[in-house]
Amino acid sequence: MPSSRPDRIRTLLADLVGFDTISDRTNLPLIAHIESYLAALGVKGERITDETGQKASLWVTIGPEDRPGLVLSGHTDVVPVIGQDWSHDPFKLIERDGKLYGRGTTDMKGFVAVCLAMVPEMLEAKLATPIHLAISYDEEIGCVGVRPMLGEVAKKKVKPLGAFIGEPTEMKVIIGHKGKHGVRATFHGLARHSSIAPDGVNAIEYAAELIVEIRRRAVKLASEVERNSLYDVPHSTLLTSIVHGGAALNIVPDTCTVDFECRGIGITESREVTDAIVAWAKAELEPAMKARNAECGIDFEEILDYPALDTAADAAIVTLAKSLAGRNDHAKVAFGTEASLFASMADIPSVVIGPGSIAQAHTPDEFVEMAELEKCAGFVEKLIAHCVAS
Repeated sequence: MPSSRPDRIRTLLADLVGFDTISDRTNLPLIAHIESYLAALGVKGERITDETGQKASLWVTIGPEDRPGLVLSGHTDVVPVIGQDWSHDPFKLIERDGKLYGRGTTDMKGFVAVCLAMVPEMLEAKLATPIHLAISYDEEIGCVGVRPMLGEVAKKKVKPLGAFIGEPTEMKVIIGHKGKHGVRATFHGLARHSSIAPDGVNAIEYAAELIVEIRRRAVKLASEVERNSLYDVPHSTLLTSIVHGGAALNIVPDTCTVDFECRGIGITESREVTDAIVAWAKAELEPAMKARNAECGIDFEEILDYPALDTAADAAIVTLAKSLAGRNDHAKVAFGTEASLFASMADIPSVVIGPGSIAQAHTPDEFVEMAELEKCAGFVEKLIAHCVAS
């Protein structure tokens, strides 16, 4: 492993990017690689494996285990590259003009690489307050992997003081983000030859009524702007995102699925909005379908759920984050993170702060600037000093 900090970060990031950890694939080779890296430094982590045995999170403690510590948290999964126009292999790190390109460089293997690169400094310091590394899986499909890990953390005798979730914020201190609730509506109609369409029950047409109602409510939410909001989009949002239905032009479609989501400002607003839509559809649409044929109707299933984050601006973890980042401002973001689950599941005060820009996340030729990674390393360096002094 190279001795200089920037070279350590580059090497570790190249290693991490080299593992294809799109959410529908195992992350165990990447976790094993991290475990091997830590073992060479004399550090052992706690692996939390999922029910399939194909995914795992890693909880690492550096410093005294009998004292409350501070968490650096990041996820290992990345979004797909299919259909994107990459100019190079997305799973091979390439550096050009101070930018490091590859899938996950910004979201968020860059942050994980920085944390791992700083482990030697953590070990050399005499930490009075421990530093924990929380490395999860399947964040991109609903913050799945962090939940069992937080379940284990909640059982421990000592609860962490706070957590820094390293999603890309350009090292800005983020104290809040919207919650999200996603629902899939499956419409069951009655297929008939299109020449006798009135004898069928058109699943797509009933689904269209739901979509129009979702749009109507979205417009209403957009009119309810939160004044003096710290959010870049200062209101809750609602939209239909995926629709599937129909088999052939000459068949009345008997199935249609509609995926929709709400991102709410309030802690539980997302679910309240989608629950109201489900209730409307059951009261207004489903009876009309069943009146045509008793076997017709709508099934609803939750496909994603996480609460909003709303950390008090004067909370100790916010004050500490600002001190470590060398800034006095704070903000809120529309995108979701695992921070709200640290707060809601384990009662661990959390902020979001990490290198890179959300504008680069999920894009072809995703990149993070080396300067951002070095700023993040400086943040962790100050955290180490804080944990020594405290």
